[in-house]
Amino acid sequence: MRPVFVQFRCDPGKTYQVADAIYDREVVSELYSTSGDFDLLAKIYIPEDEDVGRFLAERLFDIPGISRTLTTMTFKAF
Repeated sequence: MRPVFVQFRCDPGKTYQVADAIYDREVVSELYSTSGDFDLLAKIYIPEDEDVGRFLAERLFDIPGISRTLTTMTFKAF
């Protein structure tokens, strides 16, 4: 499993609905509310044999109320 971090920018007033929908999908390991340009930050473990883009698109990115995402790939831990 490889961890990736995804930041979500939500439509105004939709952050709680988006967060609930993300949890309902049972995909994320951790989910945080954040300050700054994005509203939510999720840590997600992707199976090694899965395409990251397809995995995220099929499981998360169709949630209503998401206006933008930013995915950060991870590499070797130190």
